[in-house]
Amino acid sequence: MSESSLELVLGDAHATEALGAALARNLPGGGHGSAVVYLHGELGAGKTTCVRSLLRTLGVVGLIRSPTYTLVETYTPGDITCVHVDLYRLQGAAEVDELGLRDYLGAAYLLLVEWPEKGGSALPPADMELTLTYFENSRRARLAASTAQGRRWLDKLRHDTSLNLYVSNLT
Repeated sequence: MSESSLELVLGDAHATEALGAALARNLPGGGHGSAVVYLHGELGAGKTTCVRSLLRTLGVVGLIRSPTYTLVETYTPGDITCVHVDLYRLQGAAEVDELGLRDYLGAAYLLLVEWPEKGGSALPPADMELTLTYFENSRRARLAASTAQGRRWLDKLRHDTSLNLYVSNLT
C-alpha cells in the first residue's frame, strides 16, 4: 500500500455507507472545488450504496436514483453539483461523448462515474478511483489517488477517525 492508495475491509452495508459519508466530509475544497471519482466493481459490490451515502452526507434529500437506466442523475445540494453516472449499458467512448460529461468539469462539480472502463478516453481523468470487491464474507475497498488533489483527499480520509467505527485497515 502506497501513500497514493488505501485499502479497507467493509464488514457490511453500514461500513460502505460510512466510507461514502467520509468521502463527502473530506471532499477537496470543502465541497466548493471539483473532483472526479471513478467507481469500479462487480454488480452488487456497493458502488451505488457508497454514492448514495456520499450524496446524503452532502445534503441531498429525497429519492436518490441509481442511474442504471437513466445513465446520468444530477443533484445540487448547496453550492456543489453532483453528477452520478452509470456507464454499464454503454458500448464505448462514442456513446459516452453523447452524455456531455465534459460539461460537468467546471468549479463546484463532483462527477461520480460507475463502470468508467466503458468510457475510455471520453471521460475526464479521475482524482480518486474506488474499487469495491468481494472479500470473504465482506467487501474490500481500494482507494487510489490519481492526482495531487486526490492524494490530499486520501490523506484527509486516512485521518478521519469515523471510519474506524466500521472500517478496518488491512495489514
